[in-house]
Amino acid sequence: MKFKAVIFDADGTLINSLEDSADAINATLEHFGFPTHDTEKYKHFLGDGMENAVRRTLPEEKRHDEALVRRCLASARHEYGLRWKLKTHPYEGVPALLDSLVHLGVSMSILSNKPDEFMMRIVSEFLPRWHFDQVVGERPPIPRKPDPTSALRIASSCGFLPSEFLYLGDTGTDMKTANAAGMFAAGALWGFRGAAELLMSGARVLIKNPTELTALL
Repeated sequence: MKFKAVIFDADGTLINSLEDSADAINATLEHFGFPTHDTEKYKHFLGDGMENAVRRTLPEEKRHDEALVRRCLASARHEYGLRWKLKTHPYEGVPALLDSLVHLGVSMSILSNKPDEFMMRIVSEFLPRWHFDQVVGERPPIPRKPDPTSALRIASSCGFLPSEFLYLGDTGTDMKTANAAGMFAAGALWGFRGAAELLMSGARVLIKNPTELTALL
């Protein structure tokens, strides 16, 4: 096989968490008296950590009020904790893909910008049948993606070279992370962003369905 290991992004790649994330932040915006947003708009707000998502949803003149951002972020975390599994689910084709990778003996890990505590809950709830060598969410002070630090730590922990990893994600952030870490960047077209962003950010290949991934190995 060309690749011995796969790193997955989570939201927009393995799991569809869009509605729960949108509902949590919209609840926060409503609490603070700000306009809410249609769920579809959250495809562009999410992907770079919860703080950035919250900041992007605020009225433009409020986005640099750091005290306000901190209060809204705390509220969004609380709201997400109330509803993180209400509408979230794995994407169609993901279970079959993971089964295939287990059969092939490929190492699997997850790297997300979602807060680590929620990432652990989501994997336990929605992906309990599969073993992941590493599951890594946002863990301050380690920089979040697209910084390659966490991806390279995963490679080191798994005992493979970065060049032996295929990295699958659905945003430009993921493609930049993969390239910065020296991994093969594969873009998932079923997630939050589109082909143009993925290609512009360095995707080496685009796939339309999770089960297409095994052909790249």
